[in-house]
Amino acid sequence: MPYTEIHHDIHELHTHRAGRWYFGGLASATACCFTHPLDLIKVHLQTQQRVKYKASGMAVHIYRTQGGLALYNGLSASICRQMSYSLTRFGLYETIKGWMTADDPSTPLPFYQKVMIAAGAGACGGLVGAPADMINVRMQNDIKLAADKRRNYKHAFDGLWKVYRYEGFRNLFNGASMATVRAILMTVGQLSLYDQFKQTLLTTSFFNDNIITHFTASIMAGFCATLLTQPTDVMKTRLMNAPPGQYKNMMDCFVTTAKVGPLGFYKGFVPAFVRLAPHTILTFIFFEQLRLHFGIVIYINNNHKS
Repeated sequence: MPYTEIHHDIHELHTHRAGRWYFGGLASATACCFTHPLDLIKVHLQTQQRVKYKASGMAVHIYRTQGGLALYNGLSASICRQMSYSLTRFGLYETIKGWMTADDPSTPLPFYQKVMIAAGAGACGGLVGAPADMINVRMQNDIKLAADKRRNYKHAFDGLWKVYRYEGFRNLFNGASMATVRAILMTVGQLSLYDQFKQTLLTTSFFNDNIITHFTASIMAGFCATLLTQPTDVMKTRLMNAPPGQYKNMMDCFVTTAKVGPLGFYKGFVPAFVRLAPHTILTFIFFEQLRLHFGIVIYINNNHKS
């Protein structure tokens, strides 16, 4: 082929980098190392039947009574959760979205399709991640209990083994139904809305595919995700932390929580947002940096760009 023809073909193409299926899990696990203390405070607030401490007061109380390292109780379970729950939902979302845009990667999917993919990916992630999620909640809440009632899991895998051995395989999925519902709402709020916010921002003349856009879209998605998931998050935390027999089923937990009043379902909303916003921001910033530097290179014909 003549040089001029090759040169012409090259200039008709531009490149785009797509994320690999495991980038979301790595990004989420890294982010949780920074935000774990906020997650721990949120769990402590949600498991109060009567409001005794607010977010700042709870942090001070934990620090004074247990020491600074207590704010990182359950970190291994938190990482384990992200490497099961987030790895699954990000992996499925990015993979399915990649399949659906394979013919024309430059054309974004309609919003309703993103929501449907996110809901399915979230359901799978919530189910897969439920055991690690339960251990995460228990390890974070352990320091609130009297010394003779603590479970004292050494790490996430020790907790999973002890639940399996002493409580049975079924109890590994205690609260899994609520965790799955929450994961669906979380994935819709985070992944599909992040994609949509980012897409909208990039259509303006003020934003490019850079860290400013990633930060702006992620904080908007973080707020929406917190608003959607807080009621189910409160109930999930209660179900997972409950000893066997405390709640008959999900409806019993709902009725018990409702006795506190409507705001009972939004206990810990501020620390939940304060925790989720940084986690969402860091997750997507890490994810986007992985994508931009190590993602799959896709060549797009400029003549077919939309």
